[in-house]
Amino acid sequence: MTVSRTVCLGFLAVITVGTILLMMPFSTSSGTWNDPIVALFTATSAVCVTGLAVVDTGTDFSFWGQLFILMLFQIGGLGYMTTTTFLITLVGRKFNLRQKVAIQQTLDRPGMHGSTQVIRSIIATTMIFEITGILLLLPAFVPDYGWNEGLWLAVFHSISAWNNAGFSLFSDSLMGYQSSLLVVFTISILIIFGGIGYQVILETYLWVRDRLLEKTTNLVFSLDFKVASSTTLILLFLGTIAFFAIETKNFDTLGTQNFYHQFLAAWFQSVTTRTAGFNTIDISQMTTAGLFITIAFMFIGASPGGTGGGIKTTTLRVLTSCTKSILQGKEEVLLYERKVAISLILKAVGVLVGSVSMVLFSTILIALTEPNLDFIQILFEVVSAFATVGLSTGITSSVSIPAKLVLIVTMYVGRVGVLLLMAAVLGDPRPTRVHYPEENLLVG
Repeated sequence: MTVSRTVCLGFLAVITVGTILLMMPFSTSSGTWNDPIVALFTATSAVCVTGLAVVDTGTDFSFWGQLFILMLFQIGGLGYMTTTTFLITLVGRKFNLRQKVAIQQTLDRPGMHGSTQVIRSIIATTMIFEITGILLLLPAFVPDYGWNEGLWLAVFHSISAWNNAGFSLFSDSLMGYQSSLLVVFTISILIIFGGIGYQVILETYLWVRDRLLEKTTNLVFSLDFKVASSTTLILLFLGTIAFFAIETKNFDTLGTQNFYHQFLAAWFQSVTTRTAGFNTIDISQMTTAGLFITIAFMFIGASPGGTGGGIKTTTLRVLTSCTKSILQGKEEVLLYERKVAISLILKAVGVLVGSVSMVLFSTILIALTEPNLDFIQILFEVVSAFATVGLSTGITSSVSIPAKLVLIVTMYVGRVGVLLLMAAVLGDPRPTRVHYPEENLLVG
């Protein structure tokens, strides 16, 4: 079996198991069997680290149901192959050649050597950030809910934020903590580092270590680090400015608050829009301009190797660099004085075309099944599902079963990736030795 099929079927297997567990009476607060569609939608949303919900996670699911959801988005955030590799390592089994190749391709490493060490480092990094998040959130939740419930709230929201899952045990997400600097800061840091990718975190750690030890050798940052970190910072800045400029005039969201609370909410909205799914303002009350900006940021998403979705920051930079090269009359694409390979440019174009096609297809299907909904609401919901964000204008629970099934498929495709899914269906692409003559073509 090919790597692409292994990953796609692996996610389906985890979703199936999650659906069965969430259907059980002990998973619901009422103690009765859960609706299969609700269980399937919730399991898919958790495994795909989306956060869209058709019921209230905090009230409709029991402790066991919430625990199962937490386990599902932890597995979904780490990735099927990473989780499987870690479990195999724990029981002391050795990997055969096919498994080593699968790990190497999943991690996008140039060779098979050291892949298991990378897996261990990823797990260790995850645990460090999640435990730190729990400790920072305790002072915010324990005074309001006591030790037992406060600890569970801190655990659930820390792990959900790191995995960019967006699931919350509060009915209004984090709107009740809109003005809490501790909660906003902690959740924001977890979301940013969870979505920026392990490679960036590792190089940041090495740079800080070298500075503290006062080493004379200078760390050479990889192109991945430069592109992912710079693009993330630019998007965070632009998003904060855009949401502050637009929503501060909207009295249903930020218009009635002081400057400090407005800036804090605009910053958090900029962070969470890029695939996290938490919200401190009422999304349904945002202006049309605010919703369109949110859609754009959701579609871009996080960075490769992270827990977020979207077309990824690197894809955006490759495509914008292509445009820049064309405008400058250059015949090669450069990023930080490095030439971008044609294969990567083609992959970026493929990701964009495939993603746009999936969003359009899903939007049309839901528009046919839900003719009474506004177009902006449908598009927002579809992009949120595809980019595994989880933000919603409030229509998720009210749409019909066919629309829910479309969203389920959209979340799944967005999580595994359009190109990976096509490779699983059609077979992994093989290089061809046949070359054809070149001819000019009018474009644009």
